[in-house]
Amino acid sequence: MKTSARLENFPIMMFAITMGLSGLSIAYQKAAHLFHCSSLIPSILVALTTITFIAISLTYATKFIMYRQEVKKEFTHPVRVNFFAAFSITLLLMSIMYQELNTTASVALWWVGMVLQAFLTFYTISFWINHSLEIQHSNPAWFIPIVGNVVVPIGGIGIVNHNFLMYFFSIGILFWIILFTIILNRIIFHNQLAKKFMPTLFIFIAPPAVGVISYVKLTGHFDLFASFLFNIGLFFTFLLVFMYKNFMKLEFFISWWAFTFPLTAMTIATILSYHTTKSPFCYYLAIGLLIVSTIVVSFVAYKTICHMLKKEICVIE
Repeated sequence: MKTSARLENFPIMMFAITMGLSGLSIAYQKAAHLFHCSSLIPSILVALTTITFIAISLTYATKFIMYRQEVKKEFTHPVRVNFFAAFSITLLLMSIMYQELNTTASVALWWVGMVLQAFLTFYTISFWINHSLEIQHSNPAWFIPIVGNVVVPIGGIGIVNHNFLMYFFSIGILFWIILFTIILNRIIFHNQLAKKFMPTLFIFIAPPAVGVISYVKLTGHFDLFASFLFNIGLFFTFLLVFMYKNFMKLEFFISWWAFTFPLTAMTIATILSYHTTKSPFCYYLAIGLLIVSTIVVSFVAYKTICHMLKKEICVIE
C-alpha cells in the first residue's frame, strides 16, 4: 500500500500507544522510589515515550493537514470520537512523568492537557446527546474521555486551586458510574463486542484505579472511599484474568493497546496502596502487576512493530 494511503488511514487510536507507555514509565518511576530500584529503566521508558508521542503527533498532524476530511470523519464517528481524549490523557500522563525531571515542561504539559481534556469532555458528551446512537455503538472505550477528568487532579496539585481539581474529579466519577451501568447493560443484554474491541474490556479497570490515585492526591489519605475504589479496580483485574481464554486467540488489532494503560494504572494504584498501608499483600501484588504490565506492554509493542513492518496497520477497515 502506498505511503499516502497509509497516512490517510492513520487512526486516532494510535495515541493509545502513548497512554500505555506513559503509564508504564510512571509505574517504574514509582517502583524505583518504593522498592529502591535502578532509575535506568524509567529513564529509558521516559525517552521512549517522548519520542513515540512526538512521532505519532507529527504523523497525525500531517494527516490533519493533508486529509482533513478523514480527521473530521473520525471526530464525528460514534466510536472513534472517544479516542481523541487519548491525546489529552497522554499529555496529562507525561506531565506526571516529567514532574521530577523538568518542572517547567511538566506544568506546560498539564495546562495544555487540562484545557484539551475539558474541551473534549464537553464535545464528547454533547456528541452523545445530539446524535441518535445505537446501543451497539457503546463499548468500554467510552470511558476514555471520562477517565481523563480523573487524571487531571493527579498532576494539578500545586498548580491550581484544590476546588478546581475537585471539579474534574467529580465529573469523572459521576460519569464513570453512569457509563458503567450503560456499558454493562450493553455487554450482558445485547450482542457481544466485536473481536477487535474485546481488549477494551480492560478499560473497566482504569476509572477506579485512576480514581484511587486522584482521590489520595486530593485528600492526602487512603481512607474507606480510596479502599472502595481500589477494591473495585482489583475485582475487574481479577475478573479479566479469570476470563483470559477470551483474549488468547484474538487477532491483532491496534486496540490491543487497551490492555496496557489500565494494567499500568492498577499497578500504580497498588504501589500507592502499599506506600500508605504497608500491606504485604499490596507489596507482592504491586511487584506482580509491574511484571505483568511490562510483559504485556512489551508483547503488544512487539506485535505492533511486526504488523507495521508487514504494512498491516493503517489500512482501510
